[in-house]
Amino acid sequence: MTMQFPIDFTKMSGTGNDFILIDHRTPFLSREEMPGFAKAVCERRVSVGADGLILIEKSENADFRWQFLNADGSWAEMCGNGARCAARFAFALGIAPARMRFETVAGLIEAEVTGQSVKLKMTAPTNLRLHEKLMVNGEEQVVHSLNTGVPHAVLFMEDIRQAPVMEWGRAIRFHEHFQPAGTNVNFVQKQGGNGLIVRTYERGVEGETLACGTGAVSSAIIAGILGQVQPPVTVTTSGGEQLIIHYALAGQEIAEVFLEGPANFIYEGQLHAEAVRRKS
Repeated sequence: MTMQFPIDFTKMSGTGNDFILIDHRTPFLSREEMPGFAKAVCERRVSVGADGLILIEKSENADFRWQFLNADGSWAEMCGNGARCAARFAFALGIAPARMRFETVAGLIEAEVTGQSVKLKMTAPTNLRLHEKLMVNGEEQVVHSLNTGVPHAVLFMEDIRQAPVMEWGRAIRFHEHFQPAGTNVNFVQKQGGNGLIVRTYERGVEGETLACGTGAVSSAIIAGILGQVQPPVTVTTSGGEQLIIHYALAGQEIAEVFLEGPANFIYEGQLHAEAVRRKS
């Protein structure tokens, strides 16, 4: 396909996770072109810069479907913070009503927009694994894991300020135990009541982000199964904002999972050809 510049876009943030959103109901990118485009426009300092790109497309089975790509151009099955932004964006443009459904690779997502807040009904979590012992940089660590649309590893820390997010995060993200897809990695500290602090190393961004919605969900559910908290769970992100995680447990059976939090409009603009620098 041939891109016609300028291209309208919207910048949004979900608790510090930032995204470029584009109305792609009239397509101008082929699927093959999307990774290169995402990698170019998500590069900070030389283009818009973001943790990911969200393209809103037509759907025959829901209000819309999305294409979600990480900043490195890789495809992601799901992103909780991105999904909230997509829902509010679609509602604002009249693409979807306040209560909507949209297609992702992880499955059909339900969302409800109320002002600046969006509540998502998540797909059913899978692949729960508890108390696995893995060698991480020469030391044995206890790691839990759960797929909440994308794979997540969870480690509990006594002092999250001292968590080696980059060092251990990268080692676990590429650990042979989680291959070939790799995993996101969450470092979690219990707060008073039913609260958690979560720092996340995100696959595809390859670094710590200010928030990760699916990571907050994974952390809250695993903490609940281990008896540390009861839902609803308040998760404080690296950026200092809060997400509310709702779910029901029957032993290790997980149901009715919801992610609630803000989705904020930052600015609107137009991409020019110079913003799309091809990557080798």
